Amino acid sequence: MTRFLLTAFVLALAYLALTANLQPSNLAVGAALGVGVAALVRPDRGPLTLSRLPGAAWALAQYLGLLAVDVLKCGLNVAQIVLDPKLPIRPGIVAVRSGMTSDIGTALSAHALTLTPGEMVMEIGEDNTMYIHCLDAVSSGASADEAQTKRRVLLEKIMA
Repeated sequence: MTRFLLTAFVLALAYLALTANLQPSNLAVGAALGVGVAALVRPDRGPLTLSRLPGAAWALAQYLGLLAVDVLKCGLNVAQIVLDPKLPIRPGIVAVRSGMTSDIGTALSAHALTLTPGEMVMEIGEDNTMYIHCLDAVSSGASADEAQTKRRVLLEKIMA
C-alpha cells in the first residue's frame, strides 16, 4: 500500500509541475490522476519489466484497434438507423458478464462499450455483469459475449 501511495503522490506532483497550476480544483485533478494511473500501473505488484513490455504494448495496440473498429462500425450502424425514415430500432438491455478478475478490467470494458455509439453500460452488478442499453438489442445481444471475450483477453494481457 505504501508503494501505491508513493507512486500516486509522485504522479500527482509530476502533473502539478507540468501544469504549473496550484488551484484547489487542479490539485484535486492531480490527485485523482495520480491515484488512477497508479491503479492501472499497480506498483504493489512490482515494477514493469522489460520482458513483459513488448507483449503488453502489442496487446494494447490490438485493443485500441479493436476499439477503433467497434466505434467506426457502430457509428455507421447508428447513422444508418437515424437516416432511415422508419427509424428501425429495437432498443433493449443486454446482460454481459465481464469475466474480468479485477474491477479496473471491468471498468475498462464498460468504458469501451460506452464509447461505441448505440450502446451504453447502465449498471455493473455485484458479479461484474454489465447491463448494456442498446439501440438494437437483437444484433448487439448476438455478438456481445464474443466481443467481451476478445476485450477480456487483450485487457488481461495488458494488465498482467
